[in-house]
Amino acid sequence: MRKRIATTVIFLTLTVLLTACPPAPQSSDEVQRVQQEKILQEGTAQVGMPAIKNFRERKLVKDILELRDNEGFVTYSYVWSDFQGKAVYLGESFGYPVPYATQFTNPEKIAYYSTNIGVIALPQADPNGLFSPASAEGTWVMLKNPNGEKASPIYVEPRVICSPFRLPESVAIYPPKAAPTPAPAAAPAAPAPTQ
Repeated sequence: MRKRIATTVIFLTLTVLLTACPPAPQSSDEVQRVQQEKILQEGTAQVGMPAIKNFRERKLVKDILELRDNEGFVTYSYVWSDFQGKAVYLGESFGYPVPYATQFTNPEKIAYYSTNIGVIALPQADPNGLFSPASAEGTWVMLKNPNGEKASPIYVEPRVICSPFRLPESVAIYPPKAAPTPAPAAAPAAPAPTQ
């Protein structure tokens, strides 16, 4: 019985001491976060939300996504030449280029989840078993073979410009057109028979 009373007294004493302690001082980041939240609440109360009625930009993004998904969409690919100050024509391409760092699967997988720690994620390989970088300068372009109808992926390191129409020659450099093959010389006419 004495043990139980002593335990209860100790428990109550600790409870009183812990609840009577002043709270730990807030960090400057926490103080600024609270102040910033108050300012944003006041701004939202005074200004409100924009009166968006037409959703034009949302419609444009939808149109862009649908065009990018169009299987027969032909584009024209270029790379920028700082030396010449113009875009250099690469060729006809299918669709828009894909950045090299684009991954087919989620780049991370959940390895561990805890309510105390949160989520611990680890890198996840692409279907080819390789781990793609988080960013890369390269770009894959499905370039049409100039001697046929098929396209093949080419890898381009410099920044790529891709357009749904050919750029004018004032801003782009095109390969010189092949000179037409001269027609074979006509055989000299046979002399007219004399009588």
